[in-house]
Amino acid sequence: KKLARLPIDPIAGRMILAASDHGCVAEVLVIASALAVQDPRERPAERQAQADQAHARFRDPRSDFLAFVQLWRYFEEQRQALSQSQLRKLCQREYLSFLRMREWRDIHRQLIIACRQQRIAVPPGVAEEPDYTAIHRALLPGLLSNIAQHQEDREYLGSRNRKLQIFPGSALGRQRPKWLVAAEIVETSKVFARTVGTIDPAWILE
Repeated sequence: KKLARLPIDPIAGRMILAASDHGCVAEVLVIASALAVQDPRERPAERQAQADQAHARFRDPRSDFLAFVQLWRYFEEQRQALSQSQLRKLCQREYLSFLRMREWRDIHRQLIIACRQQRIAVPPGVAEEPDYTAIHRALLPGLLSNIAQHQEDREYLGSRNRKLQIFPGSALGRQRPKWLVAAEIVETSKVFARTVGTIDPAWILE
């Protein structure tokens, strides 16, 4: 019933309800709204190395989801300190799409309103040290069909016996976590798990 009352995508809604139980609503709202827009980090073909360098500070070796939280915190600090034209220039310099960042903030604001209407408490900002376990335990109920177990080399076995690999652009691209959860499974030249995080299989059982 709670899920039906949230005027948002049920996957995002399920994560937010779980986040309310795990005490990480602020971080999961940032992640859920990020997944609803196109990635604001830009990689122009002729300047990929420079873009990757600029984005490296947001990466977390365990989870691509936490990179959204780091990017959000950084952008919010800059947004409060700079004028709009300075902020636009900063985005250009750091390979961030100003328009997508604004769209992300708009969706985030809509999610906060939806939560308040359902009496879900929303803290004023993300934690300085996000609780990795709580956040990923909250993401799982919404993304349960996107879990995968490492098999051999780069190959993972996903739900419904799908064989997949971690997307090369992921911070976990060269790692081999035993278990992972992905924001989406996409099929291009191969089947890839995009935006992934390392998880403990015990969290799945819950």
